[in-house]
Amino acid sequence: MELRQLEYFIAVASEMSFSRAANQTHVVQSALSTAVAKLEKELGVDLFDRSKHQIRITPAGELFREHARRVVQSARLAKDAVSAYHGELTGTVDLGSLISFGTLDVPEILGDFHREYPLVRIRLRQSQIGSMAYLSAITDGSLDLALVSAPDRFPARVQMQLLCREPMVFVCRRDHPFADRNDVEVAELCDEDLIGFPREFGLRRLVDTAFAAAGVDARVSHEVALEYSIAGRLVRHGLGTIVMPASEAAHYPDLRAIEIRPAIMWDIYLASAEQSRLGPASAKLAEFLLASAPA
Repeated sequence: MELRQLEYFIAVASEMSFSRAANQTHVVQSALSTAVAKLEKELGVDLFDRSKHQIRITPAGELFREHARRVVQSARLAKDAVSAYHGELTGTVDLGSLISFGTLDVPEILGDFHREYPLVRIRLRQSQIGSMAYLSAITDGSLDLALVSAPDRFPARVQMQLLCREPMVFVCRRDHPFADRNDVEVAELCDEDLIGFPREFGLRRLVDTAFAAAGVDARVSHEVALEYSIAGRLVRHGLGTIVMPASEAAHYPDLRAIEIRPAIMWDIYLASAEQSRLGPASAKLAEFLLASAPA
């Protein structure tokens, strides 16, 4: 049994997809599948049920995952401890990223960190099913840190610290009926053809929850996992309207950004393992992110 096999198994168990796990671990899918198959043969059990379109982890896989996570985590901590002994901060930090960082300038923070600790390697990961998937990845050790958008749960074994928050605004063209308004009620947006993320994304859940609280449904006509740079262009060309963070709306001076009542606040949290399970490099990057967060 090799450490690499355990890492591949944990990645598949986190993503529930061999292709996404291959992207996460930066190997070709065939090599990852072969490594997991060899692990199953050595253990004498199926770790995954592949009989359906969506793979599922088996009861044996669930039992094995917790032990595999501990082994991988211990190996990483042991390696980081030796590096710290030599007086240099080294190691690899796997950081779950977001499509939008709001008022947090993550590229600048990572750049500052790299200049101060050039021997630390940072690997950015971006989930295709929303940032809430990062919480299980933090728990099983396949991620060290993650930025989580508008979380709806706070697992006991994951440390969650608020980084920044800002209001969401309604963005439309200047010829829209609401364009001359200073603010708009959530209930008034029920007939809008909204551009939004898939339901698993935190920003989408935030909008849906606000609409439900107002007693209406959000009519998301264009549901795509896109960057706000693309979304703004769709609005500009008359393909719909959008509810987006105020910091993102500021990039589109030709569009109208209108306050929403009651306010919809977007929170970004830094998720990490408990302090005792964090390696030195991960702990230092967490400090950097928290110190750079808007007041």
